[in-house]
Amino acid sequence: MSLTAETRRGLLRTMLRIRRVQERIESEYLKDEMKTPVHLYIGQEAIAAGVCATLRTDDAINSNHRSHGHYLAKGGDLKAMMAELFCRSTGCSKGFGGSMHLVDVAHGNLGTSAIVGGGIPIGTGLGLAYQLQKLDRVSVVFFGDGAADEGTLYESLNFAMLKKLPVVYVMENNGWAVCSPTLTRQCGENVFHKGAPDRLFSAKIDGNDPELVYETTRTAVERARAGEGPSFIECVTYRILGHAGCVSQDPKGYRDPAEIEAWRGRCPVCAYQVKLLTEGVLDARTLAEAELEIAAEIDAAFDFARQSPLPTAADLHKNLFCE
Repeated sequence: MSLTAETRRGLLRTMLRIRRVQERIESEYLKDEMKTPVHLYIGQEAIAAGVCATLRTDDAINSNHRSHGHYLAKGGDLKAMMAELFCRSTGCSKGFGGSMHLVDVAHGNLGTSAIVGGGIPIGTGLGLAYQLQKLDRVSVVFFGDGAADEGTLYESLNFAMLKKLPVVYVMENNGWAVCSPTLTRQCGENVFHKGAPDRLFSAKIDGNDPELVYETTRTAVERARAGEGPSFIECVTYRILGHAGCVSQDPKGYRDPAEIEAWRGRCPVCAYQVKLLTEGVLDARTLAEAELEIAAEIDAAFDFARQSPLPTAADLHKNLFCE
């Protein structure tokens, strides 16, 4: 089934919005106004855009430390996200979570975690809850190739297969777990690419192709809604910037500069933009207008964050769980 022009333009706009927000954060990070570590999503935008475009508002996502793209693609409020990065009380986690703990329950983003692999069992539990409550909802879990080394992935996937849970596991393989390349940590393909096909839909795809990500995820989501069980999608991509912070803070020497430039040449945002312009799905004027709208929205979000109040001492006792 081919994608409509509207869907394709929507994918590009989501990718552009994520990219421009990340670029703005990166350019201003050293001002030290954002009192939180940041892990930027530049280079991986096609995954968040493609996956989340297949989901409904009440479907859930669980994310990881590199969560900005997932948050925005799922409909999260940009002003609340930026306020959170500035640790303000108007932030999506009231200023106490920072970049690695974004949440927007109203749009199905049930949280991100700085714990490697921490969202995997939570997303699996959500799938179980939806099944037990007979809700027509799907749970999607985003995690990196580093989290694929954690035992919780195998335990969660095994349980999801046994119970045929409506969970889609999206592994964003950007080739690096901080400074450790994938090939030094894993032998061959992930074992779940060789799992039982009647229990698990598995695919390894180009994570820089938003349409391929969309189509593959749609298959997985439809399968989940039909009660056919979980899926495991490995999206091969690359983080163009460093593991954390801005460019100047990335340690030197662990990556070959030629490798970075090669992947920069495969930029998913630029490539998809050219594709839609070439095929006449989008014209230059519409693209320019979208860029202006996104820039204005980002300016407003940064202004909102800077003007918002910091949490007070009294706020420390709010939003706590107790029995």
